[in-house]
Amino acid sequence: MSKYRLVLLRHGEGAWNKENRFCSWVDQKLSEEGVKEARDCGRLLKEQGYKFDLVFTSLLSRSIHTAWLVLEAMGQEWVPVVKSWRLNERHYGALIGLNRAEMALQHGEQKVKQWRRSYNISPPLIDESHPYYTEIYNDRRYATCDVPKENLPRAESLKEVLDRLLPYWNSTVVPEIQKGKTILISGHGNSCRAILKHLEGVSDEDIASVTLPTGVPVQLELDENLKPVKPRQLLGDQAKIQAAIKKVEDQEIMVDSFVSRS
Repeated sequence: MSKYRLVLLRHGEGAWNKENRFCSWVDQKLSEEGVKEARDCGRLLKEQGYKFDLVFTSLLSRSIHTAWLVLEAMGQEWVPVVKSWRLNERHYGALIGLNRAEMALQHGEQKVKQWRRSYNISPPLIDESHPYYTEIYNDRRYATCDVPKENLPRAESLKEVLDRLLPYWNSTVVPEIQKGKTILISGHGNSCRAILKHLEGVSDEDIASVTLPTGVPVQLELDENLKPVKPRQLLGDQAKIQAAIKKVEDQEIMVDSFVSRS
């Protein structure tokens, strides 16, 4: 029997999503389409009768802006929003800013697939020579973290995303859910996939095939032990959702095609 409801949301489309580049911890804004996705998501959740008590986001603007737009569309702007770096997107290390297809040509299709989709393989570390290193690590927002800047990630596997997310989940998010609050987590593709893996017990192999499109809310119904009582539900027009999933998956095919032509 369902006792709690939780909604996970991958932020609306960003400019680098469209360009198929590794965005990660670079603070890209939403694209025009991403703004529309967030507003449409808010209208959908309002139509379905959702009344949120608390929203969690990362420290990245695209996550925060998505939450604001959703709440505005719902007429729930007053709902508290709590931010943490532990909900940030996966840190893609030295790959940040690079086009995925060009990466495949440079490093090989199989290696890039491992970096992108494997559970426990990390990409190369970012270092001080990287063009986005200073922008990320000199950003004032990271002075607010619960760890020193020098201990922040320099690259992560999905496993490491879950490892840094779980302490926050257990200490901060879970107690709010157990108070009976209806929670929205406006996160990122990999932070949301990490939560799904934890809650649903998805295997290390199967998590590679879990695809979350931008701007599509994922409803989870949980029992008293925070175990799902039914499969996750992607809310909205199912034909559009499948098309959005295919669009994400086609980026992988574009990488393969780019390598083949080259």
